[in-house]
Amino acid sequence: MTTEPVSFPRRHARTQRFTLGAPRAFTVAPDGERVVFLRSGSGTDRANALWVLEVASGEERVAADPRVLLGGAEEDLSDEERARRERSREGAAGIVGYATDAAVELAAFALSGRLFTAELRAGTTRELRVPGPLIDPRPSPDGRHVAYVSGGALRVVGADGEGDRALAAPDGDEASTVTYGLAEFVAAEEMDRSRGFWWSPESDRLLVARADDAPVRRWWIADPAHPDREPARTAYPAAGTPNAEVRLFVVGLDGARTEVTWDRARYPYLARVHWSADGAPLILVQARDQLSELYLAVNVDDGSTRMVHADEDGQWLELFPGVPSWSPSGQLVRIADEGGARVLAVGERPLTGPQLHVRAVLDVGESDVLISASAGSAAVDRETGEVHVYRVNELGVERVSDEPGVHSAVRAGGVTVLASTRTDEPGTLVRVLRDGKHLATVASHAERPSLSPRLTLTEAAGIPCAVLLPSAYRQGDGPLPVLLDPYGGPHGQRVVAAHNPHLTSQWFADQGFVVVVADGRGTPGHSPAREKAIHEDLTLTLDDQVTALHALADVFPLDLNRVAIRGWSYGGYLAGLAVLRRPDVFHAGIAGAPVTDWRLYDTHYTERYLGDPKASPEVYAKNSLVTDDGLAEAADQHRPLMIVHGLADDNVVVAHSLRLSSALLAAGRPHEVLPLSGVTHMTPQERVAENLLLLQVDFLKRSLGLA
Repeated sequence: MTTEPVSFPRRHARTQRFTLGAPRAFTVAPDGERVVFLRSGSGTDRANALWVLEVASGEERVAADPRVLLGGAEEDLSDEERARRERSREGAAGIVGYATDAAVELAAFALSGRLFTAELRAGTTRELRVPGPLIDPRPSPDGRHVAYVSGGALRVVGADGEGDRALAAPDGDEASTVTYGLAEFVAAEEMDRSRGFWWSPESDRLLVARADDAPVRRWWIADPAHPDREPARTAYPAAGTPNAEVRLFVVGLDGARTEVTWDRARYPYLARVHWSADGAPLILVQARDQLSELYLAVNVDDGSTRMVHADEDGQWLELFPGVPSWSPSGQLVRIADEGGARVLAVGERPLTGPQLHVRAVLDVGESDVLISASAGSAAVDRETGEVHVYRVNELGVERVSDEPGVHSAVRAGGVTVLASTRTDEPGTLVRVLRDGKHLATVASHAERPSLSPRLTLTEAAGIPCAVLLPSAYRQGDGPLPVLLDPYGGPHGQRVVAAHNPHLTSQWFADQGFVVVVADGRGTPGHSPAREKAIHEDLTLTLDDQVTALHALADVFPLDLNRVAIRGWSYGGYLAGLAVLRRPDVFHAGIAGAPVTDWRLYDTHYTERYLGDPKASPEVYAKNSLVTDDGLAEAADQHRPLMIVHGLADDNVVVAHSLRLSSALLAAGRPHEVLPLSGVTHMTPQERVAENLLLLQVDFLKRSLGLA
């Protein structure tokens, strides 16, 4: 009996894009002796365990196994935990997040809404019996307490399991709309702020965010496949509508509470909070239009704030990982757009220039700052798709990562954990270094893909591109139909010098296409001006797809008479825009979970690029797929369009696709709609993810007239 080989689409779905079994979420102990991380047991195992690497010996050991702790029972996730995982695009199971004390000796994590701690030196684990279901447990820096959120209240318990109590809880009528210690929707979805409370370095008090979503309009997410089930009621802050009201309090372990004061009417967004031993608590607050922001130091005794720095920008201000923070000498560390470049600034002095485009601050040390950066606008070598790790101080810049690829790092106690991906090797190589010397490699259990990208990274008319040819293509075989496979929008770089991100594109190439991935204006990684060129005009992202396509046709075997485009989320919007606005170029499109009417997308993201819909309705009309502006061009040319959407999506709600379908029907435009029952903005279900790829290939071949 022979066993049929498992198809790439099935393996791709089963392994969650070949990420299962790979180590992630690293923490280095300040003494440099331990590295803590998450990893599942195999390339098809979704359940992460908590691991410890002993740096001196290179030995790895399990600190906490979720299957043992749950006695083999299935996980039971609360609605709050499901929402948190959706916001973070978390598809794994088991221990998906953890936090440690300052010494990295005690870790805390949640499983099935229950609280567990692990003694990382001793290797013992225990459950603390507290009210649940809970989320986001975090030990105090001294390891004596664990704070967590349950039932909308911030609670604390001793590390010995004694003295559990609520420090901040909604009162009476607030219970249904107020939470303490949680990030509100736009903070978690758009600001990359997933937390709502922060311990003091002395472990005697916390900063706690209070979010009240009473002003936010309610939407209903129904499941039409199960009409017996009541729709889910959700607070969704659509563009131009009220946000949650967010306040911040200093809360003592005795429950004493002092409100932190700033001009919340002018700066309603609490974007960042930093509290370290190097200075007073530091918060970054933004105006709703995101044209101005303040860095404020907090007086924990009376809640007053003083301005440390202010930023303004004519388009918008970006938020960056790892900043703001204090240097050990008490200077403000930030990333700023200055002089046409994205630079690292310490105090008032930029330490980098236009040769680098700074992406994130990874660690602030006594003598340097560790950053990730790509080549800037003034770089001689563009290094298409590469991101490197650098050490920066007043004496200059030193690159830590040597080989071409995409690199990131964490650092403490003189030990650096460097995670690296390359184009010629699958997965991520994780090395542990001290002073540049290799000490250990963290093993990966991820499966190796059955195919490798036949990849060319290049620039076409100044636009970074990835071009993938069929594995069996030979020079002289003649031109092939083209599939553009972009994300193409803000915060979504797809042209990267790495192997695994191009696997799906290669699979499509092997179905008989030349696949093109282009990162035009609006995508990150080059310069502030290039990112912000799309201010009030997202259609420029389509123009750059067309420009890249035509420039590449001079070099690669592209059949410009058979061009299709596919995409998800912003890429889905781009695909819809392509077939509606440029049918002279695109002959078919697949729009997955597309934003079709920007008035239905959230405040912080949408207003950053398009402004207030009440003040600029014409801007929203120009960028919409469902208004007369969106459908008017080339109305006599109908191009096949498949619209795909998860009915349980609470980020890009299915109303986007339904409104597009209705508008197309009213305009007499044929199209196909594929509803995905029970699917959110992610498609984690194995068979759904597999068959979705197969159905797309079938649609493309039918639409382009391919055998």
